[in-house]
Amino acid sequence: MSILAFGINHKTAPVDIREKVAFQPAQVIDALRDLTSRPHVKEAAIVSTCNRTELYCGLDRQNHEIITQWLSRYHNLSVDDLMPYIYAHPDQLAVRHALRVASGLDSLVLGEPQILGQMKDAYSTASSAGTLGNLLDRLFQHTFSVAKQVRTDTAIGASPVSVAFAAVSLARQIFTSFEDQTALLIGAGETIELTARHLHEIGIGRMIIANRTLERARSLAEEFNAYAISLPEIPSHLAEADIVISSTASPLPILGKGSVESALKIRKHRPILMVDIAVPRDIESEVGNLSDVYLYTVDDLQEIIQEGLRSRQEAAEQAEEIIDTQVSHFMNWIRSLGAVDTIRAVRENAEVKRDVELELALKQIAAGKDPEIVLKQFAHRLTNKLLHVPSTQLKQAGYDGRAELLKAARDLFDLKTTDL
Repeated sequence: MSILAFGINHKTAPVDIREKVAFQPAQVIDALRDLTSRPHVKEAAIVSTCNRTELYCGLDRQNHEIITQWLSRYHNLSVDDLMPYIYAHPDQLAVRHALRVASGLDSLVLGEPQILGQMKDAYSTASSAGTLGNLLDRLFQHTFSVAKQVRTDTAIGASPVSVAFAAVSLARQIFTSFEDQTALLIGAGETIELTARHLHEIGIGRMIIANRTLERARSLAEEFNAYAISLPEIPSHLAEADIVISSTASPLPILGKGSVESALKIRKHRPILMVDIAVPRDIESEVGNLSDVYLYTVDDLQEIIQEGLRSRQEAAEQAEEIIDTQVSHFMNWIRSLGAVDTIRAVRENAEVKRDVELELALKQIAAGKDPEIVLKQFAHRLTNKLLHVPSTQLKQAGYDGRAELLKAARDLFDLKTTDL
């Protein structure tokens, strides 16, 4: 059986195409069962995110046209509309692709960890749908193991490469622990949401989310067990904040020097880290002159981001070496499957001969024959039966001059080599 990794991603297709072939979570199980009902498709899993839709299939013969036709029909698209954006990786290339995707090497943001969770979700869904067989099950398990090794053995995810990650990385340089710290996040857009996620992951003690629209602040706050306030309420809570990260679309500053000075007095001049991600700026530049404030702007973060990208690129090279090795290991396992039927047939043949001779020996013992004599005869007859055909074949191989078969027999039975 063959493996196929098939799909589109942010590198091959614009967002309007990716939207058309995306699968909603509620669709996936029915889609998987429909896909595996197609001729030659024995196993399947679907990974569908905002940046990629990929089908991992186990096929009894390699033919990606079947999958192309199914995907276009399922989403009511023409094959011609879909073809320019599709990639189809067979067998070894499919294994390599799966390992690179799970390790974050094929992501829009190099080394991002979310895709591994999304692949685990895809595996779980396919398992629930009953569309995983031995081949894909082993592939996904191997993929998860390799992705973990990449994250453990390289720094692929350690360095900041987004504004939100860089802002939180600054906080980690200043604070040794976070369980007693309070963060005030101003805004409720994508950057603040990602910042909140990073802070939540590192164990921030408390979060306050301020936004012009209170309902949006509450919606985001619920996800992270935070406290929501409106923008006019900020002065009443500013003194509580050890970390302030702001990213709004306001044309005018939200925090001025006076309000920050008042907060510092209440805090008895305990320092505040302030990160202003907004353009135009949300925090007046004069705030940076206060002795107990560490103020960074989005420009200050760019150096951190560039350094993070360089670090991740170096880690990615190390990750590719790990993946090269692990692809080879998986392909060796696949090749070993070719011997399974032969091994099973050899064992079944031996077991039939054993059972015949064992039944005869037991009858002789039951009839009163000396057990020691019976066992010796049993061993002799069984040895002869097991070795008769191989011996005959090897004699014929010697007669025919087939030295390679004689050598293979020595390897198979782990015999000392002799000149042939």
